[in-house]
Amino acid sequence: MKKNKKRDIFAPLDRYEEELIKAIDSNEAVEVPSQGKEMKRYRAYAEYTLNKTKKDKRVTIRVEKKDLESIQKKAIKTGIPYQTLIASILRKFAQGEISIGV
Repeated sequence: MKKNKKRDIFAPLDRYEEELIKAIDSNEAVEVPSQGKEMKRYRAYAEYTLNKTKKDKRVTIRVEKKDLESIQKKAIKTGIPYQTLIASILRKFAQGEISIGV
C-alpha cells in the first residue's frame, strides 16, 4: 500500500514567485500607496466582469455535424472558442446587426 505524501502546496515555485520572495526578503518590494482605494477599484472591476459575463439561459440545440465542424474551423481561424462564436452570431442576429431574410 502506498502512503499518501502530503504535498507542499507552495512547491515548486515558479520564477515570478521566487523573484517576489527575493524582493520581499531584501526589502526591495514597496507597498502600494492607498491600498484600500486600489482594492476597492479592482473589486469593482471584478464585480463588473462577473456581472457582464453572467449567462442567463442555457440552450441545447441539434446542429448538423458538417455545420458544426465548419463553425469550429472558423472559430479556430478567428482565435475564439466556437461556442463564443455561436453566441456572438446569435447576439448580432437578435440585435438586428445581421439578418437572414426573416
